Amino acid sequence: MSTYLPPPLDDSDFELLGRASTATLATQLYRRGIRQPFLVGVSPLGDRFQGFVGEAYTMRFIPCREDVDPVGDPYRTGNVLQWEAIETVGPRQVLVVDSRDDTSAASAGDMLVTRAMKRGAAAFVTDGALRDGTAIAELGFPAYARAVTATTRPASFHVADLNVPIGCAGVAVYPGDILVGDRDGVIVVPRALAAEIARPAMEQEELEHWLYKRVRNGQPLWDTYPPSAETLAEYAAWKAAQPENRTEGISA
Repeated sequence: MSTYLPPPLDDSDFELLGRASTATLATQLYRRGIRQPFLVGVSPLGDRFQGFVGEAYTMRFIPCREDVDPVGDPYRTGNVLQWEAIETVGPRQVLVVDSRDDTSAASAGDMLVTRAMKRGAAAFVTDGALRDGTAIAELGFPAYARAVTATTRPASFHVADLNVPIGCAGVAVYPGDILVGDRDGVIVVPRALAAEIARPAMEQEELEHWLYKRVRNGQPLWDTYPPSAETLAEYAAWKAAQPENRTEGISA
């Protein structure tokens, strides 16, 4: 077994990643060979939040089986890993559920999601469904799913593992990976690349915001997007002229 542990991330890395869109992060990851890190089909519930950034705390489901998961109280079967996860997740962590893209039952409901929120979790993400969608949407807490259902989790799923590598919406997620969400969805940033792309992503975000305004004002794509050397020089001059970048009159 490998003993390699990526270096810890600074608070500034989380802050910079949180300022980048999932689209920008996808571009940065593509440049480094990661082709498809976005959780396609997983969408935010409600509109009372803008996004999140946090570390993956994973949960893996398998299909339930009648002799192991009889109808009744899950506590009696001993399958209480879901509760353990909720009572263990901490600040800046994201509960990420591998529901096998199956929306036949819920990954959680408002009680569990609310408790995760109260424990300081950054978000709850599943490639399955959530119960109590309206109540969760009103929390203003970042919750993402494929669908909403009233069907309880034990009707279809057995919680098999916590904090192991999983697949969520077809994307590999390892414990400690960095997940970033916005109004478009969720992207998985391999932890070993998170610090490397944090500042370039923020810089790309600023550049593309400036380029977008030019396109919005009628500029053609040629030489604008992607920007030519001349356009990049114009951007550099514009950025240097902004008040926050001026140093005139400031002594060393």
